[in-house]
Amino acid sequence: MTDKPFALVIFDCDGVLVDSEVITKRVFASMLNELGVAITADETFEKFVGRSMSQCLEIITSLLGRAVPEYFVPQYQLRIAEALNSDLKVVPGIFEALDAIQTPYCVASNASHEKMQITLGVTGLLSKFKDKMFSVAEVARGKPFPDIFLYAASRFGVDPSNCVVIEDTPTGVAAGVAAGMTVWGYSAQMPARRLLDAGADGTFDRMSALPGLISNRRGGEVCSKQY
Repeated sequence: MTDKPFALVIFDCDGVLVDSEVITKRVFASMLNELGVAITADETFEKFVGRSMSQCLEIITSLLGRAVPEYFVPQYQLRIAEALNSDLKVVPGIFEALDAIQTPYCVASNASHEKMQITLGVTGLLSKFKDKMFSVAEVARGKPFPDIFLYAASRFGVDPSNCVVIEDTPTGVAAGVAAGMTVWGYSAQMPARRLLDAGADGTFDRMSALPGLISNRRGGEVCSKQY
């Protein structure tokens, strides 16, 4: 492993910067139940977390055995916006971590720019990521493909090998690995073993630990270790 400092930290958004997963899975499960799909909020987390909307629609089509109604996406966007505006909070410790990190950073998400504007805006994080937000809408393929991470690195002029990705889902971890980047799994909600099995170089469950990991480049030293 190299001792060369990282040149770019790439954050996922949902579940890493903002604690949105609990809200998303609740709304998504409710709407799927209304369509006739018997599924719990926790089961939606397992099936859909970390995926783009187009990928989710493919899964829903398979579950339904028919096309997803045209109203589903706009209705979901309306209901999730209302829920996020009223209930969303930041991931504990993220403000302090961002203030302490000396390395350039950005966010690269399977979410749309519109959703990130809502989530980062509601939580007060938007100013931290001005001109540093990258969406799946800007690339050909969403995670688990590496496109969004490679695009973010290219915009910063940084080689992928000098980037570290912070992800909380196996899908996102797989994308970072495919991009040839160091990947650290944030395991506050997702079991660390699932992130490691997806290829994460290490995991951590407290955002307060991240600045030290970055400055010491420790996360990749022991693949099975959780910080």
